[in-house]
This record gives sequence, C-alpha cells and structure tokens, in this order.
Amino acid sequence: MPAPPSHADRSEPTACLGLDLGGTKIEIAALDGEGRFLLRQRCDTPQGDYAATIESIAGLVEAADAQLGCRLPLGAAIPGSVSPVNGLIRNANSTVLNGQPLLHDLQQRLARPVRLHNDANCLAISEAVDGAGQGARVVFAVILGTGVGAGIAIDGVDWLGCNAVAGEWGHNPLPWPRSSAAWRELPGPRCWCGLQGCIETWLSGPGFAADHFAHTEQQRSAKDLIAAMRAGESAARASFIRYADRLARSLAQVINLLDPDVIVLGGGMSNVSELYDEVPQRWGAWVFSDTVRTRLLPARHGDSSGVRGAAWLWRDQVLSDTPLSAS
Repeated sequence: MPAPPSHADRSEPTACLGLDLGGTKIEIAALDGEGRFLLRQRCDTPQGDYAATIESIAGLVEAADAQLGCRLPLGAAIPGSVSPVNGLIRNANSTVLNGQPLLHDLQQRLARPVRLHNDANCLAISEAVDGAGQGARVVFAVILGTGVGAGIAIDGVDWLGCNAVAGEWGHNPLPWPRSSAAWRELPGPRCWCGLQGCIETWLSGPGFAADHFAHTEQQRSAKDLIAAMRAGESAARASFIRYADRLARSLAQVINLLDPDVIVLGGGMSNVSELYDEVPQRWGAWVFSDTVRTRLLPARHGDSSGVRGAAWLWRDQVLSDTPLSAS
C-alpha cells in the first residue's frame, strides 16, 4: 500500500475518503486521484442501534484522519436514500436507518462535509469511472445480494432523478410473470416494502433460495445451490435457470427503457459466472429491438465498488481543487 501524501498545509483535498455502510460491515477507504487505495479498514455494523452505528462510523473516520494526517470530506454509500422532502433516510432495508437524519448527524458528529448516496448509485459511479463500464456513457449497475437495487451513471456521474429514486429497479414488479406450476410467479412473494412480486423478492440471494424451497421443499443457501448446480444436480439447475430467466426479463425491461451501454452486476450473485452467458442468450426475447448490443459484465472492483464509488463522490474537488461544500 503506498504511503499517503503529505498535504497538511493544503486546503484542497488530494485524496477522496469513502465509506460503505452495509448491513453487516462498515468499510472506509481513501483513494488517491488515480484510484489507488491509500487505506482501507472495516468494522462490524452494530445491529439495530442507530447511535452505535454513528459512533462506529466516527471511529473509522477518526482513525483514517490519523493515518492520512489530514481531514477529508466524506462520501458514504448507504442502503436507501435521502428524502428530498425532509432529509431523512427512506427505503433502507437496514431499517434502523429509516426516518433518521443521517446526513445531518454525520456532519455534526464528524465536523466536515458529507455526501450520502445510495449504495447502488455508488456502485454505478465506481464502475463507470474506472471499472467495467469505463468509457461507456450510460452504465446501469445492479446489486444482487441480500437485497436488490440498481443505480445509473451518465458520463461518470450518478443520475438520481427529481425524486432521488432513479434506478430503484428492485421494487418494480417482475416483468412478464408466468402463472404455470413450473414457474409459480403470480401473485409473487410479499416484499418488505409492502408490495408483492417485487424483483427483489425473486433476484436476491434469499429470493433465489426461497424459490428453490417452494419447488423442492429443500432449505439451501444460494451458495449451496450454485455449487449443486455446478455438480450437475438437476433440481438446482432448474432453480438456476428460473433465476437467469427472471434476471433476463428484468434487465430486458431496463434495456427497453434506458438502453444502457453496459449493465454491471455486483453483489454476491454477480459472482455466478454462468449468468454472463445465460442471461444475454435469453433477454433478446423481450427487448424491443432487432439486436442487443448491451454488454453484461461483472463489477471490476467487486465488493470494493461501493466504497470506491462513495469516495468518488468527492472526485470533482480532487480534480478541480474547487472549495469544499456540503451537499
């Protein structure tokens, strides 16, 4: 790991500090202007304790300050998003954050500018700037993990939309659902958001496992199912094909609406290499075009993409040396 630059006498940042607030871990990292790690540390996320979460973040930030020899503004990737109405967190599957003034509390506790963006948006930024989508104008980045979300980056900048919900793909209904006994997609599982049949309920890791259980009454994890599928087990293979087909339909809908240059997959299910052959073979049946040139790629930076994208939220200041401001 390269030594951090000495810049205590400068008022402009020469590095970016990012934090990824996940359901089980919190990670902090600093990047130089070329995207190289200057530091990287993790701690466990306090479960169900908002105040303890703030203090855990503060501990990581203060340790980073000491190691870097300076105080940098913080970019943070979070589940959910900041409401443009009242500034409170909403739509977070880490429900302890919902209704909390996280941006305000972090800026007060850390005494520095903070930018908060959805973790899928941070994935999109990371992969658009120097990842799998580098050089592409429009990148759609998907998280397929414990939950399902997505973010949009245009020219390396995340697109939030006027309601700050652009890319909330996981809470749309599964498109072109099938009612036959072989698929059992209607009415669909109940989602934590209160609706039924959301994409997240089918394409999350737990959703994949739940679908297998519904067809076989075998309780197995997504990881175990992929291993069994690779070992030639027919029931696991059938569950994987249903998953790939649902992912293909769901991404075809994105292509019809947004037509991105690149779709990048992150999260635990993105490590299933077979998806990158199976899904593009299937999505053409639902894309309203005579050709599909969209590329489907795994995230280049893997589970580092969230924290890298969070750091890149301050990339404009590093590149331009403009004065810092909270936003």
